[in-house]
Amino acid sequence: NKYFKISDAKNFAFYKVPKALFEEKYKSVSTDADFCLTNVFVRQKGWIDKQGRVYQYFTIKSAQEKLHFGHEKICKLFFELETSDLILRKKQGQGKPNIIYLKQF
Repeated sequence: NKYFKISDAKNFAFYKVPKALFEEKYKSVSTDADFCLTNVFVRQKGWIDKQGRVYQYFTIKSAQEKLHFGHEKICKLFFELETSDLILRKKQGQGKPNIIYLKQF
């Protein structure tokens, strides 16, 4: 049995989870939703709308593949993030992915 050593860390990529998600204001946000939001941050492409707001696309299908959750679970996580005022989803029309705006927290 090998034990993990600090030098082994160079072989891994890590996600950064904003500490603010663990503060009192967001205590009702599930850890699954935290992980979903972290993946939204990781996907940053630098897209900016006309008002200077950062946005991106993270389809239900790509979220399912990335997070290994079913369609219903992903929909619930996005809804949870939206009702917790962490993201805003803007529909573009049938067949097009929602635009996801990240809100400050």
